[in-house]
Amino acid sequence: MTEDEDNALTRPQRRLLRRLYNGRTEPVVADDKPFLTYKEASRYLLSLDAEAREAAYLEMKRQAG
Repeated sequence: MTEDEDNALTRPQRRLLRRLYNGRTEPVVADDKPFLTYKEASRYLLSLDAEAREAAYLEMKRQAG
């Protein structure tokens, strides 16, 4: 596995984020930062280390349900 593949979001993560941010008018807040689009959220998640990324992803996921 390459370093890029190791740092990428998983397919289920990408799918959930796309559904979560599709047509969103109110931002999702993670780590006290508001995200309104999939691109903003994925860019932020990819900038984090694996542990922080998982925590922020779970915080976004909680707001989806």
